[in-house]
Amino acid sequence: MISPIRMKPLLASLILVLMSTGWSTSSLAAASQTTPKSVAIIIDDFGNNMKGTPEIIALPHSLTVAVMPFLPTTKQDAESAHLAGKEVILHMPMEAKSGKSSWLGPGAITSNLSDEEIRKRIVLAIEAVPHAVGINNHMGSKITGDARIMRLIMEECKKRNLFFVDSHTNYRSIACQTAKEVGVRCIENQIFLDDIHTTGHVMKQISEITKRLQTSDTCVAIGHVGVGGNTTAIVLKTKLPEISQQIRLVKISELIAPLPEERPQEQPSP
Repeated sequence: MISPIRMKPLLASLILVLMSTGWSTSSLAAASQTTPKSVAIIIDDFGNNMKGTPEIIALPHSLTVAVMPFLPTTKQDAESAHLAGKEVILHMPMEAKSGKSSWLGPGAITSNLSDEEIRKRIVLAIEAVPHAVGINNHMGSKITGDARIMRLIMEECKKRNLFFVDSHTNYRSIACQTAKEVGVRCIENQIFLDDIHTTGHVMKQISEITKRLQTSDTCVAIGHVGVGGNTTAIVLKTKLPEISQQIRLVKISELIAPLPEERPQEQPSP
């Protein structure tokens, strides 16, 4: 037990450390409530032996790994992540409003496809990623605003009891609205950690997580392997041990609210 004489200096030191890493005293107060705040970090773009892949998988923290289908290391990355205790989801390529079609990868969902072809591509992609328990979109700013296609995708999710994470590349996305209508659990991304590939920016975005947690109990953030994958891995390796002392790092499935029919029914009082 810490003596009363030593308590104040230790507390002051803790606050100074947290403030130096992007935490404010209000962040500390918010994070130290009875129920810890929770953060789910998803790392996208696995499946093609991208930079940062082994480093992210090796991190001793609860992360969610989003694996693209039909790529050279799709199965390998999914298996490695699963063995390392990471949650695995399918990172489904979907057409964007702009950008090169080559950025999508094989098996992408595009707006010119028939209903039958869309269902076929979703099913094949799910089968291509071992241990996938959900789906999020790779690109997809066009598709996540398309009512026809999002309903088809959600119907296939429902058949297989998969949840959906809207990466939120389109601020007018109807993904979670459609998921609710179909009866699929859904949650939206709130922060991109590495949309700019610099250490300073990734550090800043991690500080944004703590700011959000001052007014919310949860936060969803997305990072990537790939061009800036090594940078993201290094920053996470440095910052996650500090963050995890104050908040819960959880799998994305732990943040998605159950559907009404999945919630346990209250038992009547005797």
